[in-house]
Amino acid sequence: MKPLRIVILVRPEDNFDSMAYLLKTYFEAWRAQGHELFVHQGLAPAPAGDLAILHVDLTVTPEPYLALARSFPRTLNGRVGDISKPVISRDGVRRGDGYAGEVIVKTVRNCAGLMEALEARRTGGLRWCWHAFRRHLPWYLRPNLDDYPIFPKPDAVPLPVWFNRDLFVERFQPERREGFYCLRTWVFFGDRESNSLSYSLSPVVKSSRVGRREPIPEVPNELRATRARLGFDFGKFDYAVVDGRPVLYDVNRTPSTGWDMTPLLKERFSALAEGTNSFR
Repeated sequence: MKPLRIVILVRPEDNFDSMAYLLKTYFEAWRAQGHELFVHQGLAPAPAGDLAILHVDLTVTPEPYLALARSFPRTLNGRVGDISKPVISRDGVRRGDGYAGEVIVKTVRNCAGLMEALEARRTGGLRWCWHAFRRHLPWYLRPNLDDYPIFPKPDAVPLPVWFNRDLFVERFQPERREGFYCLRTWVFFGDRESNSLSYSLSPVVKSSRVGRREPIPEVPNELRATRARLGFDFGKFDYAVVDGRPVLYDVNRTPSTGWDMTPLLKERFSALAEGTNSFR
């Protein structure tokens, strides 16, 4: 097949070159296939390309970057402008809606609101002063969280949470196996994918808390439909299967690999680079 000119659209503030983004694990394979790669930072006119990849590490992609993405004949994830919890979750809980089960309090923004916190710090001025002030308040008044608290029922959630527009209350629906909490991770690029199951003693499963991880074959059709609905061409979905139903926990269009990625995991992710052929 004819090699492609691939242009990756990033923000200078995201420090793409120094961060362990999953997308970078594909570069070696793409170059070996003869593809030309251009990492374009910022909103200046971009070089011409056959395929653009929008890689903005914020919960809501600023409109100027979406406009830049539309200038290419084909842009991956060009339709995924907002991945906030109210947009991607169908299990949100409202105060007084009648739900009486366990709930978890998350940030509206992706990745616990970390990137937006850094953005506020870079911006400075009143925005950063307000953000920094709130960081010293009780957790339920903060704009971002270090961890996601779990409560036995909505009535146990502190009242200010319901009025904090930066926090999101969701049904807590864990998958349990062999006494462990489980997290399924579906990573995909075009028609190539990797699906795994992680085990943890912590009810909020993070990579640092995983005891073991194993590959699993099947991805629920409902999750594929959600991917199509949200417009994802590549990315990562965290989910569980509870009572036979997939429960989507989180989505990410700029996933990272982690600094401790094993050679086997790197090889598995690198194989996803072949997914470019599905966008010709």
